[in-house]
Amino acid sequence: MARLVKCNKIGEELEGLDFVPFPGEFGQKIYDNISKQAWKDWLTQQTILINEYRLSSLDQKAQKFLKEEMEKFLFSDEEITMPKEFSEQK
Repeated sequence: MARLVKCNKIGEELEGLDFVPFPGEFGQKIYDNISKQAWKDWLTQQTILINEYRLSSLDQKAQKFLKEEMEKFLFSDEEITMPKEFSEQK
């Protein structure tokens, strides 16, 4: 049987992640409070950010930026920083 979580992003009880996405308290918070669907949605947004801003996963500034955007996307109502081409689409 799938593990269910009350998804902070979507606001419904949905299937939870199968594993903690990365080590530490923040990874555990995601595991405990974010559904597979919301995580998949974040990965799509993250891919856009990485590609459009040409971010390197080895760059500490890029890592910090992505973590901040992830936290906004998953745990707050604050808008994430999308490239202009994506934020102007309606």
